[in-house]
Amino acid sequence: MEALVDNSGVKRYLVTINVNGDDYTRIVKANTLLVNFIRDELDLTGTKKGCELGDCGSCTVLMDGKPVNSCIVLAVEADGHKFTTVEGVAQNENLDRLQESFVDNAAVQCGYCTPGMIMSAKALLTRNPQPTEEEVREAISGNLCRCTGYVNIVKAILAAASE
Repeated sequence: MEALVDNSGVKRYLVTINVNGDDYTRIVKANTLLVNFIRDELDLTGTKKGCELGDCGSCTVLMDGKPVNSCIVLAVEADGHKFTTVEGVAQNENLDRLQESFVDNAAVQCGYCTPGMIMSAKALLTRNPQPTEEEVREAISGNLCRCTGYVNIVKAILAAASE
């Protein structure tokens, strides 16, 4: 990837990132985080910024189908990859069964962790449509929730799996 240098001497890079099925080409600084690219450049604010250290999981998105913390991925590293955000889980403005299950099972309280939880759960259900409770808990172990105690979140994921 070739760097472009602006008048102030700052290196910038041309990246093309596929988000929710659409390609976006932008010029970014070398230190632009994927979470900031998604939120600021694309105005997709469902992806939350929490710890910005890769510890809380609120910024989880799917990179080529696998969950990643977008706060520790640089936009230049994302070049050429496909990403799904929580906005991309719903189809034609209809909630996905997993999203509906979160609502139906009261798995949302403050809601801050919900997008990341849904993305981690979506990756799990894609690779393993009938997970055990232990597998669900393992899949969401990188996502912190301070409100729910995880019981209803696990219940919602298992309910979505059984549909």
